[in-house]
Amino acid sequence: MNDWYRIDNIGQIDSPALVVYPKRISANIEWAKTMVGSVDRLRPHVKTNKMKEVCRLAMQAGIVTFKCSTIAEAEMLALCGSPDILLAYQPVGPKISRLIKLVKAYPESRFSCIVDDMGNTSGINDLCGEENVAMDVYIDLNVGMNRTGIHPLKAVDLAKAILSFKNIRLVGLHGYDGHVRENELMQRQTKADTAYAAIDDTYRKLQPMFPYPLEVVVGGSPAFSVHARRTNCVCSPGTFVFWDWNHKNNYPEMPFEYAALVICRIVSIIDRQHVCVDLGHKSVAAENPLPRVHFLNVPEAKSVSQSEEHLVLEVPDSSHFSIGQVLYGVPGHICPTVALYEKAFVIEQGKMTDSWNVMARNRCINI
Repeated sequence: MNDWYRIDNIGQIDSPALVVYPKRISANIEWAKTMVGSVDRLRPHVKTNKMKEVCRLAMQAGIVTFKCSTIAEAEMLALCGSPDILLAYQPVGPKISRLIKLVKAYPESRFSCIVDDMGNTSGINDLCGEENVAMDVYIDLNVGMNRTGIHPLKAVDLAKAILSFKNIRLVGLHGYDGHVRENELMQRQTKADTAYAAIDDTYRKLQPMFPYPLEVVVGGSPAFSVHARRTNCVCSPGTFVFWDWNHKNNYPEMPFEYAALVICRIVSIIDRQHVCVDLGHKSVAAENPLPRVHFLNVPEAKSVSQSEEHLVLEVPDSSHFSIGQVLYGVPGHICPTVALYEKAFVIEQGKMTDSWNVMARNRCINI
């Protein structure tokens, strides 16, 4: 159905706006389960969606373990009733105390975090001791992205130190290979395999030190099709739930479909070949060069310039357009785009039926 995205009661939605399609979200979740083979090997990252309702759709599909980047996202998951929440961000400063408060406030959820520094890990242990709290941790490995993580050769020493601590317990390894973004699948596989080899080598050194199995959490969405074929790791894609233009066009082997769009309206017809819409920097992720959005119902439109509240488009003939006309856009990068909106309008069977709060776009919910 070529016009699956059209909204019959679009007049009830002011623009710009974020719209989501639950049926497509659920289909993407099912595709992820099919690709990985078991919900036990899925720990989706919720940084993309930031909505309780989307997390609940995943839980209804049998997924109960999740990954997040902020304290707010972790609390959102606890409010959803997730029993297993990994904060894939090393807590420092006040974040350590906030995480400990989450542990106390939501005893039905198991919280864990990543660590990559001996001194900070010791500080987490000390604060946990002061608050009479036990904390599970994963060692974060630098597998080539050079953003966070300890060098794999130093991981054994950190693991030995954790064994000596009384208030934290090492439960696994974490490796994010966000630098693996090659369009060609074989090139991406080669690079992802190299990153994974460093994780696997570390795992083989550490596992004999522990009487219980260590969990290995790897990857994001670009390398998901590679890691999904493994049998000894847990995958943590995030973008898959909504998908976006860059992922769909750069990684065509994956079956996910667009499930979140931005809508905007023409606010001015400039001349015979240019129109302006109400979709500025504040309404779609602006970290990449133009084009930052592609329009499903006007695929020939080309982005010319963008400012805070406006986007100028070049079109073949502006006489075919009218003031107030609605355009349906696929963001190039959906994750930061979602964070720009307070709520998303829910589209079911061609109609807006509800709205979902983008709860975790805030830095703090309660704690």
